[in-house]
Amino acid sequence: MDNVTHALAGLLMADATVSYVQRRIGLAPPGGVEAPSLARFRRAAVVLGIAAAEFPDVDLVYSGPMVAMGKLGYLLHHRGHTHTVVWALVGAVLLWAATRWWWQRGLEGHERLDPSSAIVSRVGARALLVLAIVGTLSHLLLDFTNSYGVHPFWPFDNRWYYGDAIFIVEPWLMVTAIPPLVWGPRRLFGRVLLLVALAAVLALCWFAGEVSSPVALAVTVMTLIGLLLQRAVAPAARPFTGIAAWVVVTNMFFLSSAQSRAVVRELVSDGSLRDVVLTPSAADPRCFSAIVVTATATEYRVTTAAVAPWSSALNAAGCVAARSGRARNTLGSLAGASRSVPFSASPVVAWGETWAVPRADFVALAATRCEFAAAMRFYRSPVWSLSGGGVAVVDDARFGADGGGFAGLSVGPGVSCSLDGKWIPPWVPPRADVLSPGK
Repeated sequence: MDNVTHALAGLLMADATVSYVQRRIGLAPPGGVEAPSLARFRRAAVVLGIAAAEFPDVDLVYSGPMVAMGKLGYLLHHRGHTHTVVWALVGAVLLWAATRWWWQRGLEGHERLDPSSAIVSRVGARALLVLAIVGTLSHLLLDFTNSYGVHPFWPFDNRWYYGDAIFIVEPWLMVTAIPPLVWGPRRLFGRVLLLVALAAVLALCWFAGEVSSPVALAVTVMTLIGLLLQRAVAPAARPFTGIAAWVVVTNMFFLSSAQSRAVVRELVSDGSLRDVVLTPSAADPRCFSAIVVTATATEYRVTTAAVAPWSSALNAAGCVAARSGRARNTLGSLAGASRSVPFSASPVVAWGETWAVPRADFVALAATRCEFAAAMRFYRSPVWSLSGGGVAVVDDARFGADGGGFAGLSVGPGVSCSLDGKWIPPWVPPRADVLSPGK
């Protein structure tokens, strides 16, 4: 998930924390003057909420040149150890301790000027700890929602988990989060900054080419309605209504994802199905891009499709037309790719391209080229082509097929391994079901 969305989630949780503490201690009623201790607590909560919601991405510090593994460093170590429950809890305690020290240091000696500081200190310290824990865990949950995935249960379980439900930069999440924040207890600069961000989201919906015009109109209208409704909501309830709206949007996309997976499984019913990678169109739960991974005893196949989980509202052909000019996951650059897909046609699923190789070639590539074997700890839908000199240009169909994207690698032949002595994490390869004999 993008870092703006993570930050907005942290801000919503911070405002909810402040609202809870206000109700617990009975300070700063609507229209009243906020006690200095509560004002400082609010600042601490905002900083902690955003920091906790972003903290797992600290792996960006070392997943690049520091591990000296080229692109593999990012693929294997971003969303790596720091994106686990263990790290989230440790990081939360560290952030809470630092924030509590800064916050309470500013309260020292103010008891006579602000009698409420003692009770704010006692109630607020516990509330900040909860905020820190929920904030770091929220990062894992949000990253889980898309097709990139996380492996949150290391060191007990090294498998990847994928939500396959939310576009990685989802406008609906942003436009549900910003209105309650705009009308929250912000200074003018904060309100203006949030409104600028909201305007930028709407502009991207209209002009970035990722959102169809009817959907962009729906997002714009609902944003304006949200701003008006949130203005009328009681201040203490605003962050909770924002969180509730966030949950509703998330559930809407997860329901559509589950329906999309069900219709694909129904069409690929020969026992060869290994995975269905799903990505919704931005802001549109009616249309999903799918990568269908199948394997038999002799063949490994990757197939693309457009899926319309609610075909009564919009069928698969309509989804293809709606995303015309911005198609993803094309396999056309691969030798042997074809539009002759061996699966049943349906108004719910519009099949795109398919690419197949002998399964033995897949197993041999992983067995003889250590870089490819390492990449398999990340690749969910691996594809490749062989160029001159036996160099394999490998990629993950989630992000491309020609090797030019961030997940693409060029793997040369030879007995030496460039990864000897490097830090290879223990993630279970998503396609272990194809690499392992008898599966």
